[in-house]
This record gives sequence, C-alpha cells and structure tokens, in this order.
Amino acid sequence: MQAAPLIATAAVPIPAGTRAFWFTGADGARLRAAIAPAPGQARGSVVLSPGRTEPIEKYFEVAGELRQRGFTVLMHDWRGQGLSHRALPDRFKGHADGAAAYLADFDRLLDLAGPELPKPWILLGHSMGAAINALSLMAGETRFAAAFFSAPMMGLAAVRGMPQGAGLIARSMIAAGRGADYVLKDGFDPMLGPFESNILTHDAGRYERYREQLRACPDLALGGPTWGWLAFALDCAARLSRPAAARAAALPLAVVTAAEEHLVVNAPARRYAARAANACHVEIAGAYHEVFMETDARRAQVWRAFDALADRAG
Repeated sequence: MQAAPLIATAAVPIPAGTRAFWFTGADGARLRAAIAPAPGQARGSVVLSPGRTEPIEKYFEVAGELRQRGFTVLMHDWRGQGLSHRALPDRFKGHADGAAAYLADFDRLLDLAGPELPKPWILLGHSMGAAINALSLMAGETRFAAAFFSAPMMGLAAVRGMPQGAGLIARSMIAAGRGADYVLKDGFDPMLGPFESNILTHDAGRYERYREQLRACPDLALGGPTWGWLAFALDCAARLSRPAAARAAALPLAVVTAAEEHLVVNAPARRYAARAANACHVEIAGAYHEVFMETDARRAQVWRAFDALADRAG
C-alpha cells in the first residue's frame, strides 16, 4: 500500500488522520484509495463509492461527518477518474469497457483494506458508484451489514424512453472502433461551468468548493462520457432492472432519490427498493442529483435516512 497524494484546499482540508494509498486493480491498473479512521473507538466502517467524475476529495466533508458518527471511512477513485488509472490518452474522456473491471477492482480493494476496517461495514454508493455496488451484491458480495444507495444510476435521464435504441447505437459505435469517442463532443465542461446553470446541487458554496478543488489539481477533473461508458451504464441499468438484482440485496438497505433529478431515472430505483426484502425508499424534496452536496436542510433529510439505516446495521 504505497502512499498516494491527497489534495487539500483552504475551504476543504483533508480529514484528520486520513491516508491515501495506491493499490493494484484488475489488469494491473494503479488505483487510489484513502482511509479516514474513526476518532476513538470505531462504531464500524463505511465504504464510500463516489459517482461518475467524482474523486475522493469531493467527499471530504461527508467523510468528516461519518467520522463524527464514529465510523472509519474507506473512499476510493474508480478507474478512469480521480487520480486512478485512465485508459485513454485524453484523460478528460469518461470511458469504460464494461462492469467486470470495476467489480474486480472493488473486490481487491475490500480484500486489501478489510483488515483496517472495523465491523460492521456499511456500503455507501452514489450514482454510478451505487450501481456498481448493487452489481457487487448481485455477484455475491456478503461482507456488508447494510447498504445506502444515493441517487443510484439504474437508468439514464438522457435516454429516458429509448434505452434499447441508445444501447444499439453505443454497441454499433464500439463495433465500428469508435467506443473511445465522446458521445457529445462539447456536452460537459471538465472544470464545471457556472453555478447558475448546474443541475447537481442548489448549494452554491459546496459547488464552488468543488470547483476550487479541480482548479487546485486539474488532474482530478473528468469530462463527458464515451460510447463505451454509455454502453456500460445502459448494461448496468438493464442488469439491475431484473428482479433477481433486488433479491440479492437482502441486507438492510436505504435507497435515496432526488425529487428534482435530471441525470438518472428515479423509477427503476424505486422499483429496486420495493422488490428488495429489507429496503426503504426516501425521496428528498427539492433536491438535485448530488444529495450529499445539497443545501443543509436537504442534506439533513439524507443524514436522517443514513442514521436510521446505521442503527439497523448494529
């Protein structure tokens, strides 16, 4: 576990005692993770899996709040984002070659960091991270006592009503050797545009703090998705739409969605929660997609849902 860097800004310091490290994922990819230890006797551990584009640093505030609740926190950069390995020369391209590598990376991370994580473990995934986490449960992951899925990517708003057609186009582009091309050449600013045009959060302060982190280290930034990533995302959604996916999530589960969602589709997440044996669904009124980055009043609703789940985890 070779030491890896973390990026601090004046507004967002590194949580006390946090250390980052490199680990080797599937196919030898160099990936980054970090552990923020609980102060004093740990109540348990939270494994925090960010969404598409999101590096570890974006969740420093959330990690601090989890530590205040008594949890040790393991955070990680998925392959293709943050400071982890990026497969393409243009590091701003958000690319993927299917879910298998993500799942293998996640399993290796848990094996490696597991001895440092007090039990019980709670799985906390946002958006793309939640989708991959749900696939890991479907694949037989049993080390977690509970799971919390925030705005899970179980459908894409951009292709609402035509996912099969979008999937066909994406697969055709991959077959034509264009899987690494941007879906939209100028559809996403890797350094983020002005707050007024964003669809992620209503909180201007938190939005600007993240932009400051990207300016401090542009290598953290990620731009628009490729056709390969789109095919991966649509495949995730299709797999998670099956009743067997929710049945595999037999642990205590909370699924939180945003009422003013513009990036993912909420209906599949609601169905997933309804099908799971031990789940609840909470929708955050007035919230955009990034519910953990929202205004304090909206975040308070998210934390109430998390605290209720944590109590069930033991």
